Amino acid sequence: MDSNHQSNYKLSKTEKKFLRKQIKAKHTLLRHEGIETVSYATQSLVVANGGLGNGVSRNQLLPVLEKCGLVDALLMPPNKPYSFARYRTTEESKRAYVTLNGKEVVDDLGQKITLYLNFVEKVQWKELRPQALPPGLMVVEEIISSEEEKMLLESVDWTEDTDNQNSQKSLKHRRVKHFGYEFHYENNNVDKDKPLSGGLPDICESFLEKWLRKGYIKHKPDQMTINQYEPGQGSLFYRFCSLLKCSSLAFISLNMIVMDFKHPDGIAVPVMLPRRSLLVMTGESRYLWTHGITCRKFDTVQASESLKSGIITSDVGDLTLSKRGLRTSFTFRKVRQTPCNCSYPLVCDSQRKETPPSFPESDKEASRLEQEYVHQVYEEIAGHFSSTRHTPWPHIVEFLKALPSGSIVADIGCGNGKYLGINKELYMIGCDRSQNLVDICRERQFQAFVCDALAVPVRSGSCDACISIAVIHHFATAERRVAALQEIVRLLRPGGKALIYVWAMEQEYNKQKSKYLRGNRNSQGKKEEMNSDTSVQRSLVEQMRDMGSRDSASSVPRINDSQEGGCNSRQVSNSKLPVHVNRTSFYSQDVLVPWHLKGNPDKGKPVEPFGPIGSQDPSPVFHRYYHVFREGELEGACRTVSDVRILQSYYDQGNWCVILQKA
Repeated sequence: MDSNHQSNYKLSKTEKKFLRKQIKAKHTLLRHEGIETVSYATQSLVVANGGLGNGVSRNQLLPVLEKCGLVDALLMPPNKPYSFARYRTTEESKRAYVTLNGKEVVDDLGQKITLYLNFVEKVQWKELRPQALPPGLMVVEEIISSEEEKMLLESVDWTEDTDNQNSQKSLKHRRVKHFGYEFHYENNNVDKDKPLSGGLPDICESFLEKWLRKGYIKHKPDQMTINQYEPGQGSLFYRFCSLLKCSSLAFISLNMIVMDFKHPDGIAVPVMLPRRSLLVMTGESRYLWTHGITCRKFDTVQASESLKSGIITSDVGDLTLSKRGLRTSFTFRKVRQTPCNCSYPLVCDSQRKETPPSFPESDKEASRLEQEYVHQVYEEIAGHFSSTRHTPWPHIVEFLKALPSGSIVADIGCGNGKYLGINKELYMIGCDRSQNLVDICRERQFQAFVCDALAVPVRSGSCDACISIAVIHHFATAERRVAALQEIVRLLRPGGKALIYVWAMEQEYNKQKSKYLRGNRNSQGKKEEMNSDTSVQRSLVEQMRDMGSRDSASSVPRINDSQEGGCNSRQVSNSKLPVHVNRTSFYSQDVLVPWHLKGNPDKGKPVEPFGPIGSQDPSPVFHRYYHVFREGELEGACRTVSDVRILQSYYDQGNWCVILQKA
């Protein structure tokens, strides 16, 4: 509704409701995205709920906008639930503002979405520098013809007996056939001593010979896996080595799909694979980078037909959605018969001398694990760790500022002390297991001392409040985690409160990815403006909350939730702790998380037993033990502690949080 007309007559109940939602959308844009709307008409509009993150594609939104006039530009940032439209004239944008505000559109899933439009003066966003494909990665378009594609699909008989020689299996959300050797997903490997009879299908012979002649592959594959995925399904992230010959891995996709490649230091590269394309992984792309397909119903892809394959660029003026359907892929491998001698021994599971630690089976083993993979690591990385921990989290600040003046507060696991000086009206003390981190606190004139969180040398009942931020997830057994909670409660006086944060297994909650998953350190943003006006507006850097029907607060009450597409976590298949890939979802609750130490470590100091990740990365890599908490797990642990009641439980940017009170 045009604001000039609002004062001329009394608003109806429906109009009042719409106006409230439009104002809420405006405030959400400002709070979470730094996007300032204006009350006067301009050529540019921000369209809340009309974004790729809401399942609205460019082909779907543009015709709706064009009914009101000529659209000069439609900018759709990836994963965002809004877009920007610039009309040729201000009159056309005013027409869209009046006509489309509150209008319902149907997304690609058939769900109705209400659009809310506001004027903006100018638009600015972060454009990432063009990325390069991971070294050794090659995409070949139209590797087979449509006729050959049809022959390939017809050659796959999914009606065969599951006990036949080709080892056909039905896994969750997909069907699988193996030829040559059975590929075992529990360890991403094959048993070279148990080949399947029959070898590879005859229809593959001509393809493989052609690839050899053209130099796409160096060795003729003797193992093939056919996967047929249901719409929206993906595959876990992994890298190959061990028994698979150190040359190349070939992959045919019979449907367009986006495959994500992730480097150990967190760099992520999305690669678009067009229909009937060949993907070949050699060298670093195969052995150092992990690859996988994220579970989702839509892929964000280039809208222009000129770019059919390769990296998905950050050009927000050329992004749209591609809906996934039933997908079939053929993966070709060569099984090695001799020990692996690839150039990446530090991540090669058959060359690496050191092995990850086992899951602890006793309190003594748990203590030893924490000593080596928590305490010692933080001593080594303290300086670098502290340099990355400088911005207090808003809800923790809110908790501390709400405490009465003069309260005695203990920060258990205070790290570099970033919360010790938040509220000058409190008497705060900090403790941490790391001497080097405590030294940093003292350099900042904070009161801190070294101790174990299981045995804090402070009198019982002497604290009005405690905070424990990102600490309890470092304890390696459920009993030790509960003991840490009991120690916090022991310090509290009756009626005292404690705020506890732990890392969540669910890094995507209520269809919103956490900052951890969204983080991408591979490039710095290059700012561009939609208008020629040079005034600076804050960048679009935070994930905006759904603007139509959800609370826009970053922390929300607990509700039942499941990941989209059924990609659930998996339990560790053996007793060895898995090494987590940074900036990816968790697939095990007990993991080792890499920390890449920047700068030159002091000579003589021990480095991580796994050594640097990759032969060309001289920085040492340390691994910290974590137990990531499932939804409800932290509350359950708190309820086992006597004389405690939970005042609040919420999710905050990839963490489960509780505020508890001592009875």
